[in-house]
Amino acid sequence: MLSAPILRLQTPLVKDIFHEIVFQSQRSSGPGGQNVNKTNSSVQLRWSFLESAVLSEDQKKRIAEKLQKWISKENIILIRSDVHRDQDQNKREVVTRLQTILNEGFHVPKKRKATKPTFSSKKKKEASKKIRSEVKKGRQAKWT
Repeated sequence: MLSAPILRLQTPLVKDIFHEIVFQSQRSSGPGGQNVNKTNSSVQLRWSFLESAVLSEDQKKRIAEKLQKWISKENIILIRSDVHRDQDQNKREVVTRLQTILNEGFHVPKKRKATKPTFSSKKKKEASKKIRSEVKKGRQAKWT
């Protein structure tokens, strides 16, 4: 198993939950040629976020709402990687993906501040409407 400092994790949350993550290895369908048939290079990350001691109830709710596509029926986040030929590289890949997924899950978008249109933008809009109106009036005159 990899230690947390080797992975150079940036999000403190992933560092905190690292001991709660379970890695499973299996045969890969990815690159490696005939070597694929005899090594367990594919890695699956399993993390039960509801049983996490690090997360608050509010954070658990936010994860459950925003990250539904990553959560299994047993409320476990599953991420699998067989991109690389090396098991350690696949572990790093899986942890990096978890990190980006959690960043996405905890992201709170800024609230939009309503603004009024400027005086010049109102004038430009009015002028373009007048031009369009004239074009349409010109079409009517031909058919009547």
